[in-house]
Amino acid sequence: MTNELCTLLGVKLPLIQAPMAGVQGSRLAIAVGQTGALGSLPCAMLAPDALRAELEALRAGLGELPWNLNFFCHVPPVPDAGREAGWRAALAPYYAEHGIDAASIPAGPGRHPFSAEIADLIEPFRPPVLSFHFGLPEAGLLRRVKAWGARVLASATTVEEGLWLQAHGADAVIAQGLEAGGHRGHFLSHDLTRQLGVFALVPQLAAALRVPVIAAGGIADAQGVTAALALGAAGVQVGTAFMLCDEATTSPLHRAALQSEAARHTALTTLFTGRPARGIVNRVMRELGPLNPAAPEFPLATAAIAPLRAKAEAAGSGDFTSMWAGQNASGCQPQPAAQLVHALAAGFPR
Repeated sequence: MTNELCTLLGVKLPLIQAPMAGVQGSRLAIAVGQTGALGSLPCAMLAPDALRAELEALRAGLGELPWNLNFFCHVPPVPDAGREAGWRAALAPYYAEHGIDAASIPAGPGRHPFSAEIADLIEPFRPPVLSFHFGLPEAGLLRRVKAWGARVLASATTVEEGLWLQAHGADAVIAQGLEAGGHRGHFLSHDLTRQLGVFALVPQLAAALRVPVIAAGGIADAQGVTAALALGAAGVQVGTAFMLCDEATTSPLHRAALQSEAARHTALTTLFTGRPARGIVNRVMRELGPLNPAAPEFPLATAAIAPLRAKAEAAGSGDFTSMWAGQNASGCQPQPAAQLVHALAAGFPR
C-alpha cells in the first residue's frame, strides 16, 4: 500500500508499532521495521549509555529502513515536600505490610523530557522519525531535529491539540483515543472529560487538519484497521497487541494478566507516575482509587511506589505493578511480531 503517510515516513505499510516503555526494546522495533511497517523505540526512561546501545542496534538491524524514536515533552515539576509526604503517608500501610522503611526511599523523577543533551546524543544516528508525547519540544530543538531530515509525529487527544501540533511543526498527528493503553498524551488541558474515543476523534481531526492523521487506541485486528481508514485515518498505531509478541520484553506477570479475564478491566490511573495512564486494574488501584489526588505530579509519583512494586513482583504479585494495556486486548496473542503485522495488514486496501 502507498499513501501520503507511507511517502512521508518511507514505509511500505502505514502501520506504526507504538513505543511502549518497560515492555520492549530495539528487538521489537527491528522485527516490525523489517516487515515494512514502522518500529518504535521508547526513549524517555533510557540512560545515555543504554540509549546509545539501542541506537546502534537499530542501525545494525534496519540499515536504510526507517525507525522511530519516542520522547516525552513534559515540563519537570517543582518537587513539593508536603505532597510527597502525603503520598508516602497514603502508601504507609503497604510499606508496613512489606517491611519497607519509607525513609530509605529516595525521591526522583524516573523519566526525562527531550533536551539538547539528548539531541546531541542521537544526532549522529540521524533518526528518520521522532515521535513526541505531551506536546512538542521547544522551537529551537524542533528546528534542529528537522534540519537533519527527521519526520516529526506527536500525539493529540483533542481537536485543539491536533491543531496546535500542526501549527507548531508536526508532520503527522497521532489521534490517541481514550481506549489507548499507557499515558494519555494530553498537554493543553488535563480535563479528562475532553478526551474522545478513537472513532470519534479520528474523523474530527481528519476534517480539521492538513497533515496525515494516525489512529491509535483499541485497534487490535484487521477490522479495526479498516474502520480507522474508513473514518479518515491515513494509518494506524498499534500497541497492546504487540505486548505478547516473542520480541517484546513484557514480564511474565504482565503477560499472564494480558491473557486473563483481568485484561477486560482497565482504568486510567495516576498512582504509578502521577499522570493518567491506562492499565489493568490491580489491588492498589482498587484500594486507593485509580485517580487518587495524593499522587504527586508526573513523574514524581514513581519513586515512592517503586519499592512496593519490587517487593510484590519478587513474591509473584502484580499488586503494585503498572500493567499498561488498552481497552481491547483481544488481538494480544503470543506470536512473532511479523505474524501480527501480517494479520493487521489485511485491513489495508490492496
